[in-house]
Amino acid sequence: MFGNLVSNEIGLIHLIVSIFALVFGSWVLVVRKGTQTHRKVGYLYAVSMVLLIATALMIYRLFGTFGVFHVAAVVSAITLAGGMIPVFLRRPKNSWLGLHFSFMYWSVFGLYAAFVAETATRLPVRTIFDSPKMFFITVAIATFATMLVGQIIFFKKKKKWQNILGELPEKEKPSLHQKELA
Repeated sequence: MFGNLVSNEIGLIHLIVSIFALVFGSWVLVVRKGTQTHRKVGYLYAVSMVLLIATALMIYRLFGTFGVFHVAAVVSAITLAGGMIPVFLRRPKNSWLGLHFSFMYWSVFGLYAAFVAETATRLPVRTIFDSPKMFFITVAIATFATMLVGQIIFFKKKKKWQNILGELPEKEKPSLHQKELA
């Protein structure tokens, strides 16, 4: 049924959790921050990403060994940890929220980049990607373009986010319920 999309059970799990991660991550990026629902869906995103990263590290179909996509999974794990550890520890005291926001933003955009790269290499015109060189060029262009869009959005909204997440003392910091990050 899925043809070239899924090669085994691990690949199927990877596909399913990637869809959940895309949905939960997108939802968290666009809705009001700091609410109970934001937290719950955020945790669902984090769990989906842990499963996605774990299954990615179990897939060796392309190279037969640890490869560039496994490195991307490790980078993804680092951005996810960078976003979640400050939430659990509430440290550094006056900047944990900014760290959480920035790392989670890039975690979701990294997921978008992986999705765009994966989609680009599976287009019906895939015959032009038959050489390894064209495959990697396509992946690089798709990843770069997606991260560039993320960078533009991030810097366009950065000042607004800094005003909300600024390094003010906790009692002077605007409440996330009063301000909107998205």
